[in-house]
Amino acid sequence: MTSSNPVRFLDRTTPPHVLTLILLAGVSALAMNIFLPSLPGMAAHFDAEYQLMQLSVGVYLGISGLLQTVIGPLSDKLGRRPVILWGLMLFLVATLGCILAPNVTVFLFFRMCQAVVAVAMVLSRAAVRDMYPVDKAASMIGYITMGMTVVPMFGPMLGGALDQVFGWQASFWMLIVLGGLTLALTYRDMGETHLSSGLTLMQQFSEYPELLRAPRFWAYSLAAAFSSGSFFAYLGGAPFVGSEIYGLNPTQLGIYFAAPAVGYFAGNFLTGVLATRVGVNRMILWGGLLTLTGMLSSLAVLAMGWGNALTFFGFMSFVGLGNGMAVPNATSGMMSVRPHLAGTASGLGGAIMLGGGAALSVLAGFLLSPETGAYPLIVLMATTSTLAVLSIRYVIYREKQLGL
Repeated sequence: MTSSNPVRFLDRTTPPHVLTLILLAGVSALAMNIFLPSLPGMAAHFDAEYQLMQLSVGVYLGISGLLQTVIGPLSDKLGRRPVILWGLMLFLVATLGCILAPNVTVFLFFRMCQAVVAVAMVLSRAAVRDMYPVDKAASMIGYITMGMTVVPMFGPMLGGALDQVFGWQASFWMLIVLGGLTLALTYRDMGETHLSSGLTLMQQFSEYPELLRAPRFWAYSLAAAFSSGSFFAYLGGAPFVGSEIYGLNPTQLGIYFAAPAVGYFAGNFLTGVLATRVGVNRMILWGGLLTLTGMLSSLAVLAMGWGNALTFFGFMSFVGLGNGMAVPNATSGMMSVRPHLAGTASGLGGAIMLGGGAALSVLAGFLLSPETGAYPLIVLMATTSTLAVLSIRYVIYREKQLGL
């Protein structure tokens, strides 16, 4: 499909409305972060160590990454619509399992199952790429991500407030309500944007080497992975920094935690406005440099003894700003390398991104202690943003060499 196809809201014979794509991406993002202010309390509830409870972030990201290697080819084979609908239904069942879990083992199992909601994020992006050319797709992904950040921006604040009043399970009940509404809207509004490839699923998987042999696909994927890696490290380490080092309660932590989302909103707005004029490569480069600037500034403030909750979380807005510029453009770039494999590229690129994110979030949780303060987390985030800049510099260099 192309952008010339008419879009009629609540008509599943036409491409999906932008609101539906925003909510799909938003529910997927919200499932990742709404409960984070509750992690210390959940550890106490299940009588578990914080590091074990923190696996609910790292393991979730790891399973999401593995699922995305299947989601992409499956949607190229069967279409975007049925895969999204089944994924949302399974997500609702898994979320109920998290609520009813009698111990931390059962909770972590259902938390892993919740990762199936990755279909919403992956295939909302793939649907955009089905409908638009590369620069326009980057712009549209930017607008969609900008819109959906309103949901996770307030997610930790809402989760912290719900925890304070009703307990940690309330955040998961909220996910059931929002997931059910999104499922109903998707069923009514989302028309198919991708005709079946006509290949068997095994033939679809056999096309992975075509992507894996493309240096530009790897460079775009690594740029996305390292850019978002700083944010995933933040997800794994910031709850500990906020609660254990700066003594924030769940409500306060939820408010401070939204700092990157504010920057992410602004970064995606800039992507929406500038991507078609500036090009995806420069947007990714600028995003990586902004993130690196924020982390180096945060380190300098901490080294001078001025570090506190406000400065720590305030500089994290640079992470959101940089990610908002880099990730939508890198995603569009990876899907443009082989346009006929857009779903597969979105899934494989997402798997690389989330696999790296899972490792970084777990690493951040294990590096931190009251004695180390916030130093290990900020250094880790500065390192990943540096690698993001190097990855996109390779793309720019290669395209100059090839005359693209």
